[in-house]
Amino acid sequence: MILVGLIGKIGSGKSTVARRLGELGARVIDADAIAHEVVEETDAKAAIVSRFGPDMLGADGRVQRGVLAERVFGPTPAHAAALRDLEAIVHPRVHHRIDQALDEVRAGERKPGGRETVVVLDVPLLVRAGWAQVCDVVVRLECDEAVRRERLARRNVSPEQQAAREAAWQGTANAEQAGFPPGNPAQKVAAVDTSCDLEYTLREVDRLWLEFLPH
Repeated sequence: MILVGLIGKIGSGKSTVARRLGELGARVIDADAIAHEVVEETDAKAAIVSRFGPDMLGADGRVQRGVLAERVFGPTPAHAAALRDLEAIVHPRVHHRIDQALDEVRAGERKPGGRETVVVLDVPLLVRAGWAQVCDVVVRLECDEAVRRERLARRNVSPEQQAAREAAWQGTANAEQAGFPPGNPAQKVAAVDTSCDLEYTLREVDRLWLEFLPH
């Protein structure tokens, strides 16, 4: 198995890069998608309600992620504490699911005729979550700040929400930008320019695939 980790701020194009790598043959593990499932697990939902209150649930009984985001992303110490508490509920469960997915890949590779698999970790805060150290390839997404902010505006992410989410990212910004903390001497580091249009970005990902990954 070749484990690939993506590093980049919100709006830099991680989902686009991951999707293209999936089209080229990689297996993509999307931590955000897993987190959306995790918060609806009975025990996780109960923990969220216990910490943040019953107003976190909508009329359908599901977690209102927008309301929860407003509670945990913000400039105050209370926001920071709330984010830490939410991460303590969600991250171990997400980590467990990712471990399970990786175990499934390894088991498939061991079967007769099994082939080495490229697995892409689309994980926000890859370094902070502890995944960067075990990746074989770390890919930094390089995106012009003006372009990135324009994309977020098109997604109706307010400047306040942008600032709050980037503050959460900023805690490990230096490590994220550097690529990874020491721990895997065989690790490769690559960069993909995501500042231009979609066609250009896809060509950049194709180049990455040809240069760094089996095909």
